[in-house]
Amino acid sequence: MVCEALSLTIPLFSNLTSKDTKRATKHHNLHRSTLRIRCSSSSAEWPITADKHEDDHSLTGTAYDFERATVSLTRKSLSTSKRVTLVRHGLSSWNEEGRVQGSSNLSVLTETGVKQAERCRQALSNKHFDQCFSSPISRAKTTAEVLWQGREAPLVFLDSLKEAHLFFLEGMKNVDARVIYPKEYVTWREDPANFYVNGVYPVRKLWATAREAWREILLTPGENFLVVTHKSMLRALICTALGLAPERFRAIDVNNGGISTFSFNKRGEAMLQSLNMTAHMYSDHVYL
Repeated sequence: MVCEALSLTIPLFSNLTSKDTKRATKHHNLHRSTLRIRCSSSSAEWPITADKHEDDHSLTGTAYDFERATVSLTRKSLSTSKRVTLVRHGLSSWNEEGRVQGSSNLSVLTETGVKQAERCRQALSNKHFDQCFSSPISRAKTTAEVLWQGREAPLVFLDSLKEAHLFFLEGMKNVDARVIYPKEYVTWREDPANFYVNGVYPVRKLWATAREAWREILLTPGENFLVVTHKSMLRALICTALGLAPERFRAIDVNNGGISTFSFNKRGEAMLQSLNMTAHMYSDHVYL
């Protein structure tokens, strides 16, 4: 049997009071909501159930059955669907000291940060990865090296995974930056999309860099990838995958060692599977 909805009239006074409803019904141009269904046992041009997309993601509620439900990050078809696991680097020296890090290479992984990276490695030990991509900046690079121990494929370092460049704020303690550069610091914290230095908008630029990173990663042969990078870059990667603008920069937070996962269909469209998982930081949890 094939059923087809023919018409739907939206109710015009469904939220009115009983007194208002009586007044409204006096007007002949107002009608109650109606839905007419026509059914037939004969064949139809449209199937009763939509054809599944060639990527069968049964856990997503068949969201991939619908074109343009999200944005393609590759703008071209992929040879296979992909799964990408994102990891933020472990605790760094400037994290510990409360300094603005940005793209500086002077902030290094602490002893605690190394242990966090080891926890991430153990938590992901049951997962197969075809490739690991990392920012070449020290704190992320060291985290990636710990995570990738025992894996055969070489690490790939991408400049497109570097952290945002924050100019004169880099290396300053947050408390000092607030006093010395109050306008710039407050803008960076409260309105980061409009923070700029010499005509450069670091967060907006980061969005463009994140899209470049996604293309580099997703167009690489393979199905499962590991990515190690920084907090601001992770915000940009997650937001660009979800179609969110730079104004949503601080809507996403990722802890040191936090793990997030995405799946991508062959159109390069993303679906967020998990965000900032940290169970492994407090237990011996292993992700299956």
